[in-house]
Amino acid sequence: MRKFLVVLDDSRECLNAMRFAAMRAAHTGGGVEILSVIPPEEFNHWIGVGDIMREEARERIHAHFEVFAKWMRDKQGVDPELVIREGEPVTEILAQISEDNDIGVLVLGAGTDKGGPGPLVTQLTRSAGTLSVPITIVPGDLSKERLEAIT
Repeated sequence: MRKFLVVLDDSRECLNAMRFAAMRAAHTGGGVEILSVIPPEEFNHWIGVGDIMREEARERIHAHFEVFAKWMRDKQGVDPELVIREGEPVTEILAQISEDNDIGVLVLGAGTDKGGPGPLVTQLTRSAGTLSVPITIVPGDLSKERLEAIT
């Protein structure tokens, strides 16, 4: 089964990327894999403190994931899977694509502020020519109705 890989982070545009991935998966018989990456700088503390912070980060990710997963199951009939990795986000996204042959599309949300589409979109589009999967970039300001219409 082809899976849509979507990145879970704290950005506003993440919501539209999640919606798009779930709706496309529902309409095409695919799946959704949600990847959350914990950056290494969050744990540059003493070992005991770093371990506690790592566990807290995982708990936050699971809580955030459950919100999206419930919506995907209830509204789209899609049961997403969660993958948590630690490291630099772009490196870990590329590693996940390389390691999971079922991933068919990377879905990213583009920011709408003056700072550009966001660091993930900027960095990953530079690598687009060498990726083994296409990238779908979902504008962060698309309405839910427009997303439904195009998926």
